[in-house]
Amino acid sequence: MSKSAVVGEGAVSAMQSSEFDQASLERFVRRELACSSGAFLIERIAGGQSNPTYFVTLDGRRMVLRKKPAGETLPSAHAVDREHRVLTAIAGTGVPTPRTILYCDDLSVVGTPFYLMERLDGRVFHDASIPGVSPEDRAQMIVQMAETLAKLHDIDPAAVGLADYGRASGYFERQIRRWTRQYELSRWRDLPDVDTLIAWLPQHLPPDAPARLCHGDFRVGNLIFHPTEPRVVGVLDWELSTLGHPLADLAFSALPWITYPNEYGGFRGLDAVALGIPARDVYVERYYASRKTEEALRLAPFHTAFALFRMAVIFEGIAARARLGTAAADNAAEVGELSPVFARRAVECLSGQL
Repeated sequence: MSKSAVVGEGAVSAMQSSEFDQASLERFVRRELACSSGAFLIERIAGGQSNPTYFVTLDGRRMVLRKKPAGETLPSAHAVDREHRVLTAIAGTGVPTPRTILYCDDLSVVGTPFYLMERLDGRVFHDASIPGVSPEDRAQMIVQMAETLAKLHDIDPAAVGLADYGRASGYFERQIRRWTRQYELSRWRDLPDVDTLIAWLPQHLPPDAPARLCHGDFRVGNLIFHPTEPRVVGVLDWELSTLGHPLADLAFSALPWITYPNEYGGFRGLDAVALGIPARDVYVERYYASRKTEEALRLAPFHTAFALFRMAVIFEGIAARARLGTAAADNAAEVGELSPVFARRAVECLSGQL
């Protein structure tokens, strides 16, 4: 969950010399892009929790670099190769994404695999309530979010060469196993609510749906909005993308209506009417109405509980990396403490309290 978009106040920081060999990267990029002249500049983008991300400029060409973090990582995590593959595959589908430039798995360059993509201009909001815009623009931006997700789910995976990007069925069963395994691998404390979810979710699996390309982390913070207009110009951070159940994406994108502002930037408890934030049901219905390939299934408490459970495990992984000193962001320990909070929200959802 990191940013690969626009420069804003405090968005970038000086790269530390210990992160990797900048001269090695410069030699590689100049060779691959056939550019021997012009200034080379690299700046780290602050705030990322997963894959370290950098602005790279070569002779005026503005790019973004995403790399796997150094050190030991959990299996299947930090999959920059998958990010590069999916971004390349869906270029031209109408889903707004940055254009990929190159992928490198030669560890001698920066120590881990990485890829380069174009840098988009626009606005990234780390707060789901989209501060600093008019209520009218905020309403339209949230509508755009629903419409963009619908457009993504209407892509035929086989038509873009992604038929093998994940399994065609059994998505939730596999995902529950995966995130349970991730939790056990990073476990360092007892979280009773997580244990409750691990026991409950496999016993209440919903019906399958035709496999669609799922982003896996579709939220306001991973969208770039036009510099002045209320429309999406880029979808970022595809690390968790796979073939799966579209309602997993939809439920996750609707979590801000469930969580409070201090719970990873939700807007529960805010004056939604004054802010122009549509009701959760309105957002969900806009998604349904925008789908060209209609799905008969509708959101249920299971989908929301699963989305919260998965986030709880991700936050616990961040907390574990913070304890080991390998987290990508300075506030990783603070963010990691959201794990029990999101697990509690999931249990509340199942018990009808939300």
